[in-house]
Amino acid sequence: MDPRIVLSDKPDPVPLKEMFALLRSFNDAASGFAYDGEVLVLSLLHPETGEVLGGLYGSTGYGYLHLDMLYVPESLRGTGLGRRLMRQAEAEAIRRGCHGAYLDTFDFQARGFYEKLGYTVFGTLEETPPGHRRFFLSKPLG
Repeated sequence: MDPRIVLSDKPDPVPLKEMFALLRSFNDAASGFAYDGEVLVLSLLHPETGEVLGGLYGSTGYGYLHLDMLYVPESLRGTGLGRRLMRQAEAEAIRRGCHGAYLDTFDFQARGFYEKLGYTVFGTLEETPPGHRRFFLSKPLG
């Protein structure tokens, strides 16, 4: 058999879902653990209009919280709001049984912020985007 390879920048959600199911099945068998992934979203909303101002997006699975995105508008930075979002996400991850967290950030973003919260760098990628570095950080929870 010689499978067809199809490239797409707008994937059909059905095959994508099937691909993830195949990988999860393999991972569950190989690791001995069932994937327990759940999305975690904390939204920052304008108190009067409900407009989205920012927030935190991540997921939990295999005992870890993966923080995919944190955005606090410039006008609200330095107020403790980012720290509150992180603490709430970490608390929810612990409630879900997680023992650690990981994330990545660019050199023009918030490495120092995460380090103040106890995260440490475990890896870097150079020249992504060109002229910059991407840092991978982790932290034990609990």
